[in-house]
Amino acid sequence: MSNMRLRVGAAVVAAATAIVTTGCGSDSSSSSNNTTTSAVSKTPAASAAQLQGDVAFNDAKLAELRDKIKAQLQGKDLTQVNPAVVVNVTAAYWDAAKQGVQNANKELGMNAKFQEPSKMDISQQLSILNTLLSQNSSGFSVSAIQPSSLSSFINSSKSKSVPVIAIDSPLDSFKSVPLYLGTPNYEAGQKAGAAMKQLLPNGGDVAVLVGSLTALNATQRIQGFKDALQGTNIKVFQTYNDDGDANKALQNASAAFQADPNLKGFYGVYSYDGPSAGQAVQSAGKTGKVMVVADDAEPKTLDLLKAGVVQAMVLQQPYQQGYMSVYILAAMKVLGVEKTMALIQPYLSQDKLTLSSGVGLVTKSNLAQYQQKLSSFGLASS
Repeated sequence: MSNMRLRVGAAVVAAATAIVTTGCGSDSSSSSNNTTTSAVSKTPAASAAQLQGDVAFNDAKLAELRDKIKAQLQGKDLTQVNPAVVVNVTAAYWDAAKQGVQNANKELGMNAKFQEPSKMDISQQLSILNTLLSQNSSGFSVSAIQPSSLSSFINSSKSKSVPVIAIDSPLDSFKSVPLYLGTPNYEAGQKAGAAMKQLLPNGGDVAVLVGSLTALNATQRIQGFKDALQGTNIKVFQTYNDDGDANKALQNASAAFQADPNLKGFYGVYSYDGPSAGQAVQSAGKTGKVMVVADDAEPKTLDLLKAGVVQAMVLQQPYQQGYMSVYILAAMKVLGVEKTMALIQPYLSQDKLTLSSGVGLVTKSNLAQYQQKLSSFGLASS
């Protein structure tokens, strides 16, 4: 879930902007000639229809890495290997990660645990982690609600030689955390911004809805989104924080319409923010007029995409965050952290800390392809 390391290299920028059509702002050169087609004449609906998706993620490379780890584990005793995947909140977004843990357990004959706090509460997450550590869990992958709150837990884990890796949101400040498995969040934000550029060729005001203004994945996504919009007439007029509360997110989306009657778009960063934006758009009678780019694919977001209320979903791959966590943590327990990281190293991003689960973009044009991918993982698709 978007509970969210800046990678601003030219290659990233080029990749993120490759999906954007050219011609933005061409009215100054064609004001006296209406016979040519310009970006200014393009309606949001027409732009939405031309927006193409991509659901390759990083699945092929991760499958290759999995097979290498599995070969190294062949014939090893895994009976004492019991890692845990602990996420930040109970949400539909994490169902795929849970399925990934279950599938990896079956393949390896293990009993890795999947735990989720009932709400985005730091003390509840810490209680889960410390309890599992006291029960001798062999390793952890964690989506931290607030990275700084994990200091004592990570130190205790280190003292017991229990590895901890980050999923969903990086834990860069902890040197003992060797790996972030998840979305390259700045790139995800840029992909969202590139989509919004295509959806709003004439520019306009957009509002950002997010569950935290401090979580690293959230700040990276928002920065990537804003950077992708540089040089356009699209302006982020307000960023609304809902503190992980979907009801507050809906209130914020409605408030955005009141604050800016000329609002042209929403970027929803946390998984429930997309549905909240969509509901507000529907209530305002602005379907197809106010564009919505939403992170993640909650069932409600999928329904709104089908209905034309949401135009694009920028997707993480939570399934791989659960599935590959089990393989990596098993390898760290049996092979050791150093040997496991040597296996992973060729697959890391340029920062040498990130194992990307990939970034996808789903629109109406490739929704069926995305649903087929879900089915291949044993996940229901609506």
